[in-house]
This record gives sequence, structure tokens and C-alpha cells, in this order.
Amino acid sequence: MTGPEPAVCQDEVTAGPGGAMTVEVGVITGDLTLRTRRRTDGLVDVAVQYTGAEEWYTLTGSPAPAPVPDGALQDFHTTVLTAVENGGQAETPS
Repeated sequence: MTGPEPAVCQDEVTAGPGGAMTVEVGVITGDLTLRTRRRTDGLVDVAVQYTGAEEWYTLTGSPAPAPVPDGALQDFHTTVLTAVENGGQAETPS
């Protein structure tokens, strides 16, 4: 039996060539921390920071353009992690 879905998923990732595109500062690269958080409307906010820093940036395309189904937050988070690992100015997947 699985437990309830987490409200937030967070992991460290090294951005691939071309990094991740943010709303506030453009492309960021290097060792990052990625956080996905479910909102009450079913959409998911995606934020990224330099690992160990205090400031968070919105990943371009966040919130997710469509509600993420209940129980699928971890899968969505993994998809975003993979996109950032691949780089290429990664954005929140649609």
C-alpha cells in the first residue's frame, strides 16, 4: 500500500548543456535544486535554485499548463528533472 502523495518533491540535479530557463534571470546552469509543488487548483509550480543558495527562481512554463492528476506529482517531477539534466534551456514540460 502506498502512502499519500507528497505535496512537494525536491531533488538535486546537475543541469545539462544549455541549463534551465527561468523567468527571473534567464538560463542557470550547474548544480541545482529542483522543487515541484502541487497547488490547490491541481496545477504544479516548478522552482529551481543553485544548490545551497537561498533564492528560488520560477522555471519558465510554470505553473504546469494543465493540472497534474492526483498521484502523478512524483512522475511529473521526474520528467522535469530529466529535462533539466538534458539542458537545452529546459522549461516546465507541457
